[in-house]
Amino acid sequence: MTGQNDSSVVEFILLGFSHLPELQVHMFGAFLVIYLVTLAGNATIVTVILLDHSLHIPMYLFLQNLSVVEASFSTAIMPEMLVVLTTEKATISFGGCFAQMYFILLFGGTECFLLGAMAYDRFAAICHPLTYPVIMSKRIFVKLAMSSWVLGIMIATMQATWVFSFPFCGPSNINHISCETPAVLELACADTFLFEVYAFTGTILIVMVPFLLILLSYTRILFTILRMPSTTGRQKAFSTCASHLTSVTLFYGTACMTYLQPKSRYSPDTKKLMSLAYSLLTPLLNPLIYSLRNKEMKRAVVKLWQRKVVC
Repeated sequence: MTGQNDSSVVEFILLGFSHLPELQVHMFGAFLVIYLVTLAGNATIVTVILLDHSLHIPMYLFLQNLSVVEASFSTAIMPEMLVVLTTEKATISFGGCFAQMYFILLFGGTECFLLGAMAYDRFAAICHPLTYPVIMSKRIFVKLAMSSWVLGIMIATMQATWVFSFPFCGPSNINHISCETPAVLELACADTFLFEVYAFTGTILIVMVPFLLILLSYTRILFTILRMPSTTGRQKAFSTCASHLTSVTLFYGTACMTYLQPKSRYSPDTKKLMSLAYSLLTPLLNPLIYSLRNKEMKRAVVKLWQRKVVC
């Protein structure tokens, strides 16, 4: 963060939806409920998988990691957004803005790679059921999960540090709901073309490499399922993959709209709404998707609830 020494800006102002003061109270109530439900849903998944030893298999341990990422991602954005909605002039320090950007990039990048690892796990389970314990051993699972987190940390460190190495000499108004990279970069008083080329190329690689792995995995899965002689087997295989595919569609759809868009294509308000979809809907819906569509998860939740009632 060497740029702070060369910069006249010591804090930023998050504008959020300040141009819609009559709606901010309603937004605050809705976003607070969404945030609390998101935390409760993801915490439930993490706890259920932790306590039910029958779920200590790669499929659910990946899901546990994903829930930690979703809850953390939401926490990186939502508390500050709630402050913005209740404050006439919401400021965030230079260091606070750096920290928020860092964690948004960390958890967003980690989720990309986790979804790719989860697709590989489903491919191994459906296409190679007999050798699955060897292909997806505990050691391989740990390597894939740790690699996802390490790559997320590397991406966040490189990109956030580079952004905040630029001088910021004013204005300090961030016309967005959080310190996301594109919004902060607009305030830099230096030539950011090289960084923009790097960021766009890097984002495509970060998004597309896991996405291609997912696409390849599910292409192989589809052919394997279609060759299954049993209708019940096909239905079970499709059911197993449905939750993950829904999560992939939600995450990649909203993330691509947020980060892979031309500068002038959308208005600031449209960008804010797309960012809301990315930061609110995905963390909120993932627990519901996996809980409602997964029989094992529902069984585990019911079992733990009954145990709690008996106690």
